[in-house]
Amino acid sequence: MPTSAANRSLLHPRYWPHWLLIGLLRLLAMLPLAAQRAVGSGLGRLAHRLLGRRRVITRTNLRLCFPDLPEPEIDALVHAHFRSIGRGLFETLSAWWKPSRVLAPTLQVEGLEHLHAAQREGGVILLTGHFTTLELAARALCEADVRFHAMYRPHNNPVFDHVMRDLRRQRSGAEALPRDRLRALVKALRGGGAIWYGPDQTLRQDSVFVDFFGVPTATLTATAKLARSGRARVVPFFARRDGNRLIVRIDPAWEHFPSGDERADARRVNAAIEDAVREAMPDYFWIHRRFKIRPPGAPSVYPRR
Repeated sequence: MPTSAANRSLLHPRYWPHWLLIGLLRLLAMLPLAAQRAVGSGLGRLAHRLLGRRRVITRTNLRLCFPDLPEPEIDALVHAHFRSIGRGLFETLSAWWKPSRVLAPTLQVEGLEHLHAAQREGGVILLTGHFTTLELAARALCEADVRFHAMYRPHNNPVFDHVMRDLRRQRSGAEALPRDRLRALVKALRGGGAIWYGPDQTLRQDSVFVDFFGVPTATLTATAKLARSGRARVVPFFARRDGNRLIVRIDPAWEHFPSGDERADARRVNAAIEDAVREAMPDYFWIHRRFKIRPPGAPSVYPRR
């Protein structure tokens, strides 16, 4: 519960239902990991049956990105993605509240030497994508004693926003920074800090159209701009499930980035995410309308609501 004067307004009775929900989520986080995986997969199967529109979006995205896949394989991926979403929900609760003695043995980080080498030269942008394993991968970095700022979009619900910011600060050892606080982000990088950043969001501003799995996609140019302004290295990291374990791979820092060509830099970001998707295809956020912004004159690829 909040204790500072700035957050005491969150104790108002109108927020009590939200705090009760937070309490319920924390109770669910106490379930054994095996039970969480089973319940999460079952919840994903139920969501697949009930969320028809999201099912169509998922199928549309997969068909666009993998036009040569046979229909049965697309069907299997759609089912697997919804199971991954359900499992990811419980993994998120574990990432927030499970004690290290329980969770740490299921997490593995490879390539820490690449991150340490980059940090000796200054600030680091930890580049990743939006996968269902996102929060658990961040927790794996925390368990490996990686201190970083999480760049995030503030939640519309002030209680959830407060809880998530506080949990991320406790785990990562650094303040979570809203993505619109550019000065704070640049200051953190120039001070030698690390910032977690997932640039595969669909926004019209500060975007260029470059390919993502062969589909012209509105792609943020912010990675190169932030690296330039913060004098920072870009270090990609991605996660994949291996049975009941999560393996996080940290790659070497990119050379010659930014290049001065915003389209080439944006394409390089997309190519890195594509490689990670191929290693963990059910876990990418296919349920998101990745291609909702289309090039001028191009029709929408999604059905109308």
